[in-house]
Amino acid sequence: MSGNGDTDERVVEQRGLFFEEFEVGTRYLHRPGRTVTEADNVLFTTLTMNTQALHLDAAWAATQPFGQRLVNSMFTLSTLVGSSVAQLTQGTLVANLGFTEVVFPLPLFLGDTMYSETLIDSKRLSGSRPGQGIVVMTHTARNQSGEIVATAGRSALVWREGARP
Repeated sequence: MSGNGDTDERVVEQRGLFFEEFEVGTRYLHRPGRTVTEADNVLFTTLTMNTQALHLDAAWAATQPFGQRLVNSMFTLSTLVGSSVAQLTQGTLVANLGFTEVVFPLPLFLGDTMYSETLIDSKRLSGSRPGQGIVVMTHTARNQSGEIVATAGRSALVWREGARP
């Protein structure tokens, strides 16, 4: 078989789920986990102009309640959502519609490994955008000990199967 497409070769496109493929009540575990490094935290923090000493100043952070630098919570949120893309929305997302109830019950520390999962809460067809539907989900991040470090509700507009241009 040649790779030029002129044969009966099978082609598989890595993509997320179309609206019809999301099942309410299904929990998706996103793997592998992501071990957060000092470079991740410093780069993200400085790129986003967040000068919070809790992220950048090890000596000062050592005098604070957690006794060490904290991973920037916006990095935690971005990584939490980003880890779901390949499995859920790669190529099928039209747009993020919004986030609700973003919570960080425990900090993430340098060297922690974050594991992410997503629960599909509900879905409905869009009333104003034919060929698209709205999926509501809850993302959860846990550290290597299984402790929840972040949760976020998210609404996403996704393509229906066969409607994507």
